[in-house]
Amino acid sequence: MSTVRQDAWTQDEDLLLAEVVLRYIRDGGTQLTAFEEVGKKLSRTSAACGFRWNSYVRKQYKSGIELAKKQRKEIKREHAAKNPVPEVSDFNSINEKLYASDNLTISAVISYLNHLEQLENEYTKLKDENLQLKRQVDMLEGEVQLLGQAKLELETSMNLVEEDYRALIEIMERARKMVVLQDDEKNKKVKFQMDRNGNLERVEK
Repeated sequence: MSTVRQDAWTQDEDLLLAEVVLRYIRDGGTQLTAFEEVGKKLSRTSAACGFRWNSYVRKQYKSGIELAKKQRKEIKREHAAKNPVPEVSDFNSINEKLYASDNLTISAVISYLNHLEQLENEYTKLKDENLQLKRQVDMLEGEVQLLGQAKLELETSMNLVEEDYRALIEIMERARKMVVLQDDEKNKKVKFQMDRNGNLERVEK
């Protein structure tokens, strides 16, 4: 079992994180999946990768994100142009032509079956995408819960540090007062008197 790293991020790791996330944005994937891929490569959790991206790396690649989004739209347009989804009206028209005559032609049947297959493929694709989105939502909810727990732990740690800091300041203040009191007591035990020559000399009490 690999050990999960919690050390500081390096520039190379930030670069890897940016490259993978931008690639997923461009290809229409999710950032959560990108965080998981980077986490496996760097032996870090996906939550840690997501936090690093949102808190620091994303701000350094604003133009790259916009470019990746534009490329994703272009890819979708090209895909839609190459694989047009048949309109319902077109399918109904074919269906009417198929049954309009008692003499069915092979070409009409083949055309009808091809459209049925295409509709079935699109339905299957949408069903799979819906299932994937549900899984991603479940994973995101889990990540949110983990981040909430981490936030509570961090707040608790901060409170403990603050309490320790206040206690330290109080101890230092008490020590300072004790030193001042000791100096005052020491000064009270010392007096000066004038000798025969008119000079002051220190006399211990």
